[in-house]
Amino acid sequence: MAQKTCGWPGGDPLMIAYHDHEWGVPLHDDRCIYEFLVLEGMQAGLSWRTVLHKRENFRKAFAGFDPEKVARFNRRSIERLLNDAGIIRNRQKVEAAVTNARRFLAVQEELGSFDAYIWRFVGGKPIRNHRRSLADLPATSPQSDAMSRDLKARGFKFIGSTICYAHMQATGMVNDHLVTCFRHAEVAGLR
Repeated sequence: MAQKTCGWPGGDPLMIAYHDHEWGVPLHDDRCIYEFLVLEGMQAGLSWRTVLHKRENFRKAFAGFDPEKVARFNRRSIERLLNDAGIIRNRQKVEAAVTNARRFLAVQEELGSFDAYIWRFVGGKPIRNHRRSLADLPATSPQSDAMSRDLKARGFKFIGSTICYAHMQATGMVNDHLVTCFRHAEVAGLR
């Protein structure tokens, strides 16, 4: 008998693997945090499935999501990305990823790590929600509102509250696995 999950991965093997092994796991590696900021921004207006199926292409196109390398991208680099059929070719999103790499480095320089900065929005530990259905999942929260405002004030682009909440879910800042999902309890004990 299959384990009960959140349901949103459907039958897609890549989505199932993402749900079962990554989504909601507290993440503290700056490079991975930057990766999810880029990917969540790319998702805006699209499905996560679309982004996830292009993830490896994004990794190649964005120098393994190394913010130091991406921060050095210039107009030519951006035009190259906009001609890359393997990624989402939206100029605002691509330019935001480059701008955000520069801003990301500024936060690292100021606070020592981006992790130290981003986790303060949840008091340094995951918020453990107890959602019973997918309809209970919000698009934003007071924490994602505050995060979005602060990131925008620091010069980040394409970083609204919905993108911030999706980032919080992906990186385990909130545990939004349904209480009926086998991952809810597994993730609940992680920090």
